[in-house]
Amino acid sequence: MNCILLPKNAKSISDPQQVTHIKEVLKSQVGDSLTIGEIDGYIGKATITQINDNEVLLRDVTLDKKPPAKLDLTVVLALPRPKVLRRLIMDMTSLGVNKLIIVNSYRSQKSYWQSPLLNRIDEFVFEGLQQAIDTVPLEVELKKLFKPFVEDEFPALLVDKKGYKEQGNAVIAHPYASQSWKSYLDDAKCKTSGKDNMPKVLCIGAEGGWIDYEVDLLCKHGCTSVSLGQRILRTETVVNVLLGHWLKG
Repeated sequence: MNCILLPKNAKSISDPQQVTHIKEVLKSQVGDSLTIGEIDGYIGKATITQINDNEVLLRDVTLDKKPPAKLDLTVVLALPRPKVLRRLIMDMTSLGVNKLIIVNSYRSQKSYWQSPLLNRIDEFVFEGLQQAIDTVPLEVELKKLFKPFVEDEFPALLVDKKGYKEQGNAVIAHPYASQSWKSYLDDAKCKTSGKDNMPKVLCIGAEGGWIDYEVDLLCKHGCTSVSLGQRILRTETVVNVLLGHWLKG
């Protein structure tokens, strides 16, 4: 927790986890300064005036720094095990992903959709924001029907701000793809003459990956299938390896 996120115009901190963090982890005292952020707003500093059992009072609240820019990226993620999903949401929030669409897949067990952790997505996003010192939440959508989503909604993700469909601007991570991720980036760089060559949509499977039908359907609607090599990687590993390319430079 590198930043304490607060509601608009807040002059005190009453969230139990935040209060505990300030007292037991930061070991802050009256007069100390805290890094704070206003949800959907700016980042800044505040001075502690009083520490009670359940509340920390603040003064000299100054919010003067913009949050870090979001990545121009939407991640389409097949629903993984709920405990894995928690870590992925926190990581993607911290890394600055703009939007996450969680979809059903053949290898997503039906029981995953009944997990109470799905009701805590906002909490996981909040944790990721405080880790990264960000204030703008990751937008998360749930899509339980794979085929209708791909056929009816996915194509709109590939349309640019002028209303034109951007070819080759979506990739699906698949270990058996014939084209490597590196080859895809090299080709894209040549086609864009050095301009932003990163795809705008990234599709990642859950444990066991995508089945052929899902890969074919996504590719039919604008995806390019790419591989990270012969190694079969965990979902968390794939997410962090691929997203690292957006953070370069």
